[in-house]
Amino acid sequence: MTATVQSPAQASVPGRTTGKQRNTLGVIGLTIITLGIYSLVWLYKTYQEMKDWNGDGLGGALGLILGILPIVSIVTLFIMPSEVKNLYERDGAQSPVTPMTGLWVLLPFVGGLVWLFKVQGALNDFWASHS
Repeated sequence: MTATVQSPAQASVPGRTTGKQRNTLGVIGLTIITLGIYSLVWLYKTYQEMKDWNGDGLGGALGLILGILPIVSIVTLFIMPSEVKNLYERDGAQSPVTPMTGLWVLLPFVGGLVWLFKVQGALNDFWASHS
């Protein structure tokens, strides 16, 4: 009898739930309709789902606080892709985003949208591969 070795992505971890795949245009639309309130919900849920999966990271409450504080909120543009990168690396995969993804916001008008599409797209791909 031989033992099979599973990658971290294949290993079954009790109590671990995958995060929700979100439509990026839906996130944008809900943010506009709610005058920005949904972006805070998105921050909280996304950070919390990553912490629930990995067991480390900022988590929802701290991620939300960092996203609300005016001077510190720019940091979340780099921390979020960093935590997504950690999800991929723990599975032995290369991440499609890095902390440098936050630099997209320097591009006027569309930079924030590009950032959101990259980060949410990477999260959607990760959660889809684990559902």
